[in-house]
Amino acid sequence: MLSVSAIALLAFGIVVVLITPGPTNTLLAAAGLRQGVRRSLRLIAAELGGYVISISVWGHFLVKAAHALPWLPSLVRVAAGLYIAYLAVDMWRAAVALSDSAQQASGMRTLFVATLLNPKGLLFAGTIFPAIAFAQLPAYAFAMLMLACLLVPIALAWITFGAALGSGKLTWLNPVKMQRGASIVLGVFSLSLAWAALH
Repeated sequence: MLSVSAIALLAFGIVVVLITPGPTNTLLAAAGLRQGVRRSLRLIAAELGGYVISISVWGHFLVKAAHALPWLPSLVRVAAGLYIAYLAVDMWRAAVALSDSAQQASGMRTLFVATLLNPKGLLFAGTIFPAIAFAQLPAYAFAMLMLACLLVPIALAWITFGAALGSGKLTWLNPVKMQRGASIVLGVFSLSLAWAALH
């Protein structure tokens, strides 16, 4: 089973990755903006399903591949750190208002596919989830349960955020500054991943 420190790191990693703006979160916020909270709640199931499948496939592939290529997990961690650093820079440079970034409300299928293909799935499997989660069923079940317990309120927050923007309740909030703040958090997280991979 997972140690207390491994559980804390898992929870922290899941939260940081899930709150980060990206394709899935943008679609959730856009759905809240255009459809309201109540009609968008079903999209949370699509996000969870997409992540469970993506993480499971990537995780089992990486565990099996690591037996033949022992350097692969370290390479994935370094690549994940570089990807997050790229996301941080890209988010800073391309920060836009939510209404400019999402023109259509998303459906279950759109959100499921966007989540399934989201590189965050590989990030979760190769860096955030411990390798034991893909080798032992109890650890896998625990990690997925933690993902679900953290994903639901964070997805709801993104939907609610979009709905609040649509209702004009957040006129004081500047989405560009919010995205740039998130890019700084991403940058710090990418440095911590690189440090962990090299030590």
